[in-house]
Amino acid sequence: MDDSQSDDGPVPTERSASAESTVSAESTVSGPDTDDPPSFSLAGVRDGFRACVPIALGVAGYGVVFGVLARRAGLSTAEATLMSATVLAGAAQVIAVGIWEYPIPVVALVVTTFVVNLRYALMGASLRPWFRHLSPRETYGSLFFMADENWALTMAELRSGGTQGAFLLGSGLAIWTFWVASTILGATVGGVVEDPARWGFDFVLTAVFLVLAVTLWEGKRSFAPWITAAAVALAGARFLPGEWYILLGGLAASAVAVIRRD
Repeated sequence: MDDSQSDDGPVPTERSASAESTVSAESTVSGPDTDDPPSFSLAGVRDGFRACVPIALGVAGYGVVFGVLARRAGLSTAEATLMSATVLAGAAQVIAVGIWEYPIPVVALVVTTFVVNLRYALMGASLRPWFRHLSPRETYGSLFFMADENWALTMAELRSGGTQGAFLLGSGLAIWTFWVASTILGATVGGVVEDPARWGFDFVLTAVFLVLAVTLWEGKRSFAPWITAAAVALAGARFLPGEWYILLGGLAASAVAVIRRD
């Protein structure tokens, strides 16, 4: 037997020791890119739906307003309901019925809706840490039901280390259910509610967004992007036609966040 060998086994080489330290360091890294991949399950749909019900109730107030406005614009209850069920974008829908006339200005409607909803491109991109683990059917099925409110809830779930990949779908189904139901209600009783602003319905969506903004606040690191978004959006609303200020504010805030992170 060679005296240079030990009964205790081979001594770890410098390379193996380095590999062990690397694995150890990686195991301490937290965040959605290194946690367990999300699972897409019925339980995730259920939990997302339950978490979003209180917010969906607030959205319903805005849905009543849309139903009233849609009826005043000449849409039938069925047409207003179909729009809510297939578009699911309150701001775009309200703007659309505001310019609704006969013959229908198709180009104006399409362009306006496209511009107002461009923000969803940024919102969807922010959920990539989840989507890259999901199938195309799961991803695009969830995106169909994404609204501002349940996107904010899903972002909070993602940041907390959640692994329920169906959370966005479940919370979106809650928004969709209450939005469609309240549209039917608003379109049905549209003649009774003569002035929605008198009952505060016009402020419902603003109140919901303010509550959601509080949940997304991350302290001092959020200050610069938020201030930038507000300044750019206000300037855009003041000097540009249409709804471009929404997209510009989001892009400006995203740019500031990327620069600060780098």
